[in-house]
Amino acid sequence: MRKNKLSREQKWKRLISGGDTSWRKYTILPVLILLGKVYGVIIGIRNWLYRKGYKKRYWPGCYVISVGNITVGGTGKTPVVAELARALSKGGRKVAIVSRGYKSHSPSWRFRWKYKDFSNKTKVVCDGKELLLSPRIAGDEPYMLAQDLKNVVVITDPDRVRGARYAMREFGVDTIILDDGMQHMRLRRQKDVVLIDANCPFGYERMLPAGLLREPIEELQRADHILITKARDLTPEKKEELVEEIRKYNEKADILVSYYEPSELISVHTESRFPLSLLQDLPVMVVTGIAQPEGFVKTLETQGTNIVCKRFFPDHHRFRRYEIEEIYETAKQFEVKAILITEKDAVRFSKRAGVELDPPPVYYLKVALKISEGREHFVNAVEEICSR
Repeated sequence: MRKNKLSREQKWKRLISGGDTSWRKYTILPVLILLGKVYGVIIGIRNWLYRKGYKKRYWPGCYVISVGNITVGGTGKTPVVAELARALSKGGRKVAIVSRGYKSHSPSWRFRWKYKDFSNKTKVVCDGKELLLSPRIAGDEPYMLAQDLKNVVVITDPDRVRGARYAMREFGVDTIILDDGMQHMRLRRQKDVVLIDANCPFGYERMLPAGLLREPIEELQRADHILITKARDLTPEKKEELVEEIRKYNEKADILVSYYEPSELISVHTESRFPLSLLQDLPVMVVTGIAQPEGFVKTLETQGTNIVCKRFFPDHHRFRRYEIEEIYETAKQFEVKAILITEKDAVRFSKRAGVELDPPPVYYLKVALKISEGREHFVNAVEEICSR
């Protein structure tokens, strides 16, 4: 199997997780820990100022639900946001998803002229009927959501107060889902949904950059609903320990347990759909640019996939032509029968690059959110919102 070269992000995660026992553990890590303590104090003061009213918070005039997490990357927010938006829309609410649009790019002047939009601020990814922007301009997650959902408006704006107001003013929505919104305290919300990754729930219990915590664990007290994700292999004992740990910081929130269930394979080049049985004993190459590639690999292994080689890129990596060509060449060397990527990678993976090399089929894995415990809390919350 090909040895995968670690990216800077992967080297950093290896260091903070304790996997790096070299000189960096004794020189760089202590500095990161000190910086993390300073950052934690700054975030704590900021949150206190918001709670006491010294920093102003804004309400756009409709029901606002925040879906976020206390750690950086990889908790699986996008399927949760999609499931929530789908349920609320089905229940009669007019829903808009407002995202920061992480790593999105500015639209071209041609696009701005066509749509008479020269502000380069609020971007409408989907108006509830039509997908308007490319993945590069929209950002990976907003594009995926817009592509997957019907009758849901998707908007990106670095200033999410402005984005929420735009959604209300231009589309008359009555419900806003704030994607990755836990740390965005300027926008008032009626519900806070916080996701916790069962595999690394509290980010090594250290603040960035020495750990994965975006803010102190004590801020879990703000959550109304806590969703434990990626819990398929969580034993009852481990789950009980995790729930007890969560209850130290939040005694009242509903706690739900979930995992992501693979549903089908979709061809990147043709959009044809195939059953998961195709993976049985099939020699494949895994390529991905997500925050937690190990979880994706584990999911494939549970499907009986024979992984011959792997290539990992940093989170949100936009695949260049020469990289795709190198991937296809490697696939030929190892005589693999398919290349597997995630749905998130698929929006950044060119359909045209390298086709002259006659590569093996490229599939992305479609997954669905499965709530194994606490489903009634999800249903009750949706019914409560829809009855307003």
